[in-house]
Amino acid sequence: MRIVRGLLAALMALPMVASAEEIGEVSTVFKFVGPNDKIVVEAFDDPKVSGVTCYLSRAKTGGVKGGLGLAEDRAEASIACRQVGAISFSGDLKDGEEVFRERTSLVFKTMQVVRFFDRKRNTLVYLVYSDRVIDGSPQNAVTAIPILPWSR
Repeated sequence: MRIVRGLLAALMALPMVASAEEIGEVSTVFKFVGPNDKIVVEAFDDPKVSGVTCYLSRAKTGGVKGGLGLAEDRAEASIACRQVGAISFSGDLKDGEEVFRERTSLVFKTMQVVRFFDRKRNTLVYLVYSDRVIDGSPQNAVTAIPILPWSR
């Protein structure tokens, strides 16, 4: 029972991170064996900010390694976040808080989205970047959402 309580406590301590829904994809390189290289478009909602949806496009490596989940995806990504309803917060927002993370290689590389709140301009800023345990990438993209009243 102590182990179960410990696991539950550990899960509760994990940061809230959104999961993505695939919106679509396009092939970029034909592969004879395994899936093609492609660009995927995914959507996710900010777990702490209702009324915000982010759209992320990124490269996925195909081929045999890509099909088996062993390939390392490229670091390039694009992001566009939009207000899709009345914005409200479900807790304190911390600058640089991770709102989305996805593994882009077997072990060492991830793509993540972090959020900042520009209080002076009343704007949410989202940054997507890729990091690796040893050597990250300066490739990044940013989007901003001014918090505006939402009429029904």
